[in-house]
Amino acid sequence: MLLLGHMVREAAVHELKMGVKGLQNFMETCCPDTCVPVDLKQMAVNHVKAHPDSTATVVVDGMACLRYWYRCQAWVYGGQWQEYMHILQEFVDAFTSAGIRLVFIFDGTVEEQKRAEWVKRRLRVNKDIARIFQHIKTHAQQPNSRDLFCLPSGLATFSGFALKSLGQETRISTREGDYEISDYALSHNCMGILGQDTDFVIYNTVPYLSINKLNLNNMTTVLFSRERLCQVLKLHMSDLPLLACLLGNDIVPEQQMQRLRSNALTSYRKKHMQVQGDKVYAVADFINAHHPSSEGTFGVSSLPLVEAEKEALEKGIRLYLLPGQTSAWLESGCSVPESMCLMGKYLPADILQAVLEKHTRAECFLLYNVLYDGVVECSNTLEDEDEVEIPPQAVLYLPVRERIYGLLLPVQPEGPLDLMALWFRTDPEVKAVQASTLLDVFDLYEFAEELKCFDSPLIAVICLVTYIAIQTPVVDPRAVQLGSLFVRGLTYLIAANSACGFPFPMGELMPWKTFDGLLFHSKYLQAHSGCPKEELLEGNPSWMSLFMPVRELVLETCRRRGVPVHSRPRRLQHRDVRAVETDDLCRERRPQLHHSTHQEFRQQPRASSHYQHGYRPRHPKRGRYHLAPRCTDQRPAIVQKAVLNEGLFVKLLSTAQTLTVSDDATQPPPLYQEEQKQTHTKEPGEKQSPQGLKEDD
Repeated sequence: MLLLGHMVREAAVHELKMGVKGLQNFMETCCPDTCVPVDLKQMAVNHVKAHPDSTATVVVDGMACLRYWYRCQAWVYGGQWQEYMHILQEFVDAFTSAGIRLVFIFDGTVEEQKRAEWVKRRLRVNKDIARIFQHIKTHAQQPNSRDLFCLPSGLATFSGFALKSLGQETRISTREGDYEISDYALSHNCMGILGQDTDFVIYNTVPYLSINKLNLNNMTTVLFSRERLCQVLKLHMSDLPLLACLLGNDIVPEQQMQRLRSNALTSYRKKHMQVQGDKVYAVADFINAHHPSSEGTFGVSSLPLVEAEKEALEKGIRLYLLPGQTSAWLESGCSVPESMCLMGKYLPADILQAVLEKHTRAECFLLYNVLYDGVVECSNTLEDEDEVEIPPQAVLYLPVRERIYGLLLPVQPEGPLDLMALWFRTDPEVKAVQASTLLDVFDLYEFAEELKCFDSPLIAVICLVTYIAIQTPVVDPRAVQLGSLFVRGLTYLIAANSACGFPFPMGELMPWKTFDGLLFHSKYLQAHSGCPKEELLEGNPSWMSLFMPVRELVLETCRRRGVPVHSRPRRLQHRDVRAVETDDLCRERRPQLHHSTHQEFRQQPRASSHYQHGYRPRHPKRGRYHLAPRCTDQRPAIVQKAVLNEGLFVKLLSTAQTLTVSDDATQPPPLYQEEQKQTHTKEPGEKQSPQGLKEDD
C-alpha cells in the first residue's frame, strides 16, 4: 500500500516574481541608458527582414503579466471573468495587428531550491490579505489602493486556459519558468521576451521587454539591455550570473552574501566617491578584480569565500546557463537536468507520457505536480483569518485533492478503476464512468442520473455549491470569502476533470462560464435582505423553472449527507448612504453602507496570538484525512449543521445560464458590515476518518 502522505506534500506559494535584488531599480535610476524605448511594430519589421523565414514571435511570461491583464475595477468580489476575457482578447488583438505572434508560458512547478523563498512571499501576502479584510470591516468598501490589492483566486490557472480558448499557443513549464522561457525564446529565434523579471537580463537569451512599460495604444515599451549593462559595469556577458547571485536572488539568499558585499563596498568606497547604486558598482568591481585568469585559476573556487558560499554560487550560476552555454566561473560545463517522475514506478509509461504532454500544452491541471513532483501548491486566497466558521480553502478542499490522488495512485492495482481505460477508451460506457467518477470526487456519486439533464457549466456550479454546503458548517459570512472559495473550487474541479479523463469539456468549467463577482455579491445582499425568489430571479420564468429543480437537488443531497440546509437571511446595516469618489469604480455609482461604530468593531472577534505571529492554527475540522472508500453507504457523521442562503444558488445558477451583466451598467454592491455573528451548536458525535490513502498536511 502506498502512503500518499510520504510522497505528495502540499506547499504554499505565491505567483509573484522577484528576480535579482535591486537590479531593476539600479537600471532605471542609476543607468537609464540601459532602458531603451522601443517600437514593437518596428522591431517586428526589422526581425522579419533579418530572418525572412521566421515570424516575429514574442514569448510572454504569463505569471508576470497577471497584474497588467487584470485591470477590472472590481476584484474583491471574486473576479469579473467575462471582462477579464475581453481584456485578454484586446491584448492578443493588439499584437496580432502589429504582425507579432505570441507564445505564452506559465510556471507549472516550483523548484525545490526556490520553495523556501516562495513560501516567505506567501506569508507576506497573507499579511496584506489581513489588511484587506480589516479595510473592508472598517470602511465597508473595496480598497482603492493598488498597494492593497489581491488577484482573484485561480487567476494564473485560468489565464492559461483562457488564452488557449482564444487560439493562442500556451505552454506550462516543467521546471523553473524563467529558464524555459529563456530557452524557448533563444532556441526558436524569437524577437523578445515580454515580462517583468530581471532574471531575463541575466540569462544570455533574446531581448527582454517590459510588460509594465507596455503601451498597447502605440505598441511601445522599454527594452532592458543586458549588453549596455555589461558596458556600464565593465563585465562580460558570462559574468552576469555571478553578479545576480552576489546581489541575491531566489536561489542565493541576499543575506548569505552580505559579508562579501559589505567588504566589496568598503573597498570600492576607498577608491570612488559614494554614489547612488554603489552596491551594484562595488560587486561588479569585485568580480573584475577576481576574474578568472588564463593561467588555469577558475573563478568561484578562487574567491575569498567559505565552502558553503562557494557551493551556493556555483549552484546559482549553473541555473542561469541555457543548453550549450558555459561559464568561466565554473570548472565544468552545465548539464541540463532531466525531468524526474517521482511516481514513475507506480504507473504505466503511457499515463505518464500523456500527463507530461497535456501539462506542457496547458490541457490539464494538477496531474503533473502530483505524479512528477509529488508536491501540490496551494496559493493565496482572499480569506479572513478571523473567520472561525469557514475552514481555510486548503483545508476545505483537502478531501477533494485526496480523492484525486487516489484516482492517480490507487491503493490496490486491481482496484475498481482502470486509469488506462478511464483516459484512453472512448466508448459510451467509459464516458459514463468518467462522469460518475468526477461526481464521486465531490461526493455526489449517487446523483449521476439526476445531473445528466444539466449542461456542463451548471453541473460545475451544482458540484461546488453542494460541496461547500456540506463541508462548511455555516455559509453566511462575507460574500468576499465565499466568492474566492467558489473560484478556488473551480481549480480543483478542473483537476478532477483532468484526472477522470475529461468527461466534460474543460472550456465549459471555466469561471467566465459559471461566475461573476459583482452579480454574486449583489444577489447575496438581496437574499439577505429577505427578498423573495421571484425578485432574486428578476421575474424570469425560465430561470425560475431551472432554479427550483436544481435547488431541490442540492437540498436533497445535503439532507442525505445529514447536513440539513436552511435559508436564514442575515440582517445587514443599511443606515446611511454616502457619496463615492469617482475613482472608486469607473463609471459606476455605488451606495456605501454605514460602517460599524468603534464599540461594535471592538466587539468583533479578534485574531488570536497565533494569527498575530503569522501562524494560522489548525482548523477544528482539519484532521488526518483519508481517502473515502468508493461507493459506500456509510458516511462519516457530520458534527455541525450547515446554513446556506438561497442567494448563493440564485447568483451562481443565473450566471451559469449565460446571464450577461455589463460591468458599466451594473451598480456594484457595497461590502457590508455584519451586525452580529450567528452561533451554532455542535451535535454529539465525532467525525470519523474513513480508511484509505492519507495526505501529510
